[in-house]
Amino acid sequence: MAELSDEIFAELRKIDTPTITNVVATYPKNPLCLGLYNPWTENWYTDTSIRCIYPELGPTVGYAVTCVYGMPDPNYSGRLSFMDVLDALEAMKEKTKKPTVLVIQQKWPDGILQKAGLAGEMMVSSMMAVGCIGMLSNGPSRDVDAIRKLKFQYMLGGVTAGHGEMAVQSINVPVSVGGMDVAPGDLLHMDENGAVKFPPHHAPAVVKNAKAMLDDEARRLEVIRKAKTAAEVRAANSGGAYTAKKS
Repeated sequence: MAELSDEIFAELRKIDTPTITNVVATYPKNPLCLGLYNPWTENWYTDTSIRCIYPELGPTVGYAVTCVYGMPDPNYSGRLSFMDVLDALEAMKEKTKKPTVLVIQQKWPDGILQKAGLAGEMMVSSMMAVGCIGMLSNGPSRDVDAIRKLKFQYMLGGVTAGHGEMAVQSINVPVSVGGMDVAPGDLLHMDENGAVKFPPHHAPAVVKNAKAMLDDEARRLEVIRKAKTAAEVRAANSGGAYTAKKS
């Protein structure tokens, strides 16, 4: 895995997640779009089931470490624990030299998922000790007031106050969370709009194209906000023809 520079990470954190999706796959006919996924048939960004708990933190970027939590299984429980999850987070941090995001797929029987407040202040503090800066999960967590002070991003299916006995079922396997399929080592970009994934080696191109797209949008928006007619708005949106006349 090629190591990404601190500069690339810093630039990614300056860009909103919708712009990242725009260059990853949203507009395949746009020359700035990398076309990494079929936008409708591949699960490469999260759906409306995911809630950003701390939108004020802005974009969060990190390498994915994945795990599955569920009910204790008498035939399997005890083989893995949260300490193994911490080991996986630490290993990814050492491998990439960059922050991580823990992606937890919660698998519970019907009626339990909405009540399983899985992570809290103790778990999050332990995760932060090994370089984790955020968590994405299809289920709820808790201690949101305490976690807010830690500046650790929660992207969750909801919030609830408690949970029962639970167990780690697997670590660093492909998971599906909030409509997005995630593999260990994917690069995740997330903010109040949701989360998107892409292969890390594309990060330099994502940054370059996203900055170019934002510059283009800024020029068009300047014209649109001064427009007084539909014709002027149409011109500003037609392949840059209107802005070309202005330059």
